Amino acid sequence: MAEEQQNNAAAQGADQQQEPQFAIQRIYVKDVSFEAPNSPAIFKKEWKPNVSVDMNVSNNKLEDNLHEVVLTLTVKNTIGEETAFLCEVSQAGIFAVGSQVPEEQLPQLLAAFCPNILFPYARESIANLVNRGTFPQLNLAPVNFDAVYAQHLQQQQAAEGQKLDA
Repeated sequence: MAEEQQNNAAAQGADQQQEPQFAIQRIYVKDVSFEAPNSPAIFKKEWKPNVSVDMNVSNNKLEDNLHEVVLTLTVKNTIGEETAFLCEVSQAGIFAVGSQVPEEQLPQLLAAFCPNILFPYARESIANLVNRGTFPQLNLAPVNFDAVYAQHLQQQQAAEGQKLDA
């Protein structure tokens, strides 16, 4: 009985070592910018904003199992032809990815899973900056980075298909 428990414990330990490992090392603001180029005149205008959001994800390998992922959100709010504010936040994280993670899963991990972790931090920073500019509250809608990544892959495949046809 004791031997069986030791064998089970050893098997569980081996299973844990085989599982993919992932850890957040650090989350930080890499860059932040807020501009209200038409203030204070913009505050006198009727508030009918047109908000546009641009998003970019980049990553780079720092060491063997260490990656930096940067999620950049740019929010531009215009009223008519005038810019009310322009806000940009680059939220970054350093992630440890164990060698047990299959190589084919790494791109999705870095382009979808990690940005899902970073997005709430970037969203909070943008909301805070807009609030400090005394503009009405701005809460960005959640983003499904898995769907964005899948769409990116489809676009790449379509572009490669067009190159082969040419």
